[in-house]
Amino acid sequence: MQSNQKTIVLLISLISILLPSGCTLTKEPGRLSVQPGSMQPPQQNVKPLSSDSVAKRFQESAPQGPTVVQSAMELSKKHAQLSEEAAVLRQQNHDLSTRNQQLGDQLAALEAQLQQTQKELTEANDVLIEMRIELNNWKTDILGFRDEIRDAETEQLRALLKILKILGGEAKAESNQGKDTSSYTVSPTKPGQSEP
Repeated sequence: MQSNQKTIVLLISLISILLPSGCTLTKEPGRLSVQPGSMQPPQQNVKPLSSDSVAKRFQESAPQGPTVVQSAMELSKKHAQLSEEAAVLRQQNHDLSTRNQQLGDQLAALEAQLQQTQKELTEANDVLIEMRIELNNWKTDILGFRDEIRDAETEQLRALLKILKILGGEAKAESNQGKDTSSYTVSPTKPGQSEP
């Protein structure tokens, strides 16, 4: 359909070119007038026209390259392909832009969480350091008072022994094997009884 229209346009343009160059039409039918400048003097080396040469004149020559129509069709196909590729690339660009925006939002949220976590971690470390210092101080205090507590307990035992002796009891000192502490055995005695 498109090639038929182009052929018709081509024929109309050829007719419009050929008509003004030679003869003109008058309003009266059947009369043909010739303009004086349109006739050229006959050339001397003019070959008589044969029917073959006239027929070849109106035939299309063998195409040496692509015709205008073929070139236009090829360009149209290329344009359609490039348009499709451009549409695909636009869609990919849009998808990547959307994904980039989502990742940016996610990054901002994660950075806020990271800062909060770092702050909490710093506070927890400070609390642990304080607790360790307090624990070390407590250990020092407890270990430092251990000897004093032993001395106090020894004095309590001596006082109890004195009380028992006053009350009439008897205490025997026994040493444990491998230990520095001494244990006492108390046996009750009544005043006036002898030891067994």
